[in-house]
Amino acid sequence: MFEIFTSPDAWVAVLTLTFLEIILGIDNIVFISITANKLPKDHIGLIFSYSNRIYAYYESYSLIGNRSI
Repeated sequence: MFEIFTSPDAWVAVLTLTFLEIILGIDNIVFISITANKLPKDHIGLIFSYSNRIYAYYESYSLIGNRSI
């Protein structure tokens, strides 16, 4: 079962996925910051409240979906 941890291919795959996650995360942060700077100042609070609400829905659904019955 733990033979996969000794496989060099598995470690290369894990490192590749980690690198891609970091690069794509930075790319998303840059895109969101550029897009947010183009918003009118009176819409920023509204967008912030909507994004928080969407995040809260996502987290609540993921917690409900991961319950063990």
